[in-house]
Amino acid sequence: MSEQLNCWDFKNCRRGIEGDCPAATAVQLDGAHRGKNGGRTCWAVVGTLCGGVVQGTYASKIGSCLSCEFYSLVRTEEAEAFLPVRDLIAMHRKAEF
Repeated sequence: MSEQLNCWDFKNCRRGIEGDCPAATAVQLDGAHRGKNGGRTCWAVVGTLCGGVVQGTYASKIGSCLSCEFYSLVRTEEAEAFLPVRDLIAMHRKAEF
């Protein structure tokens, strides 16, 4: 399986893989939804920069994420393989313990 478009590519964001975005540095999520680090699971990563504003907690950001074009793209591309957010959060937190 090949890697797909990551959020920083889709949104033309300068905080991508060479930057300081938490999604780009979330190595625990590497390969999830065929992306690089958290690049295709950004809705499950706290502190991403969307709409020019750093997004806080998952609870505060998920509403805007669910209406995001990139989220819809990943959901469509992954179809049956789309991972529930609880699984993504568990993967991301795994390295914290």
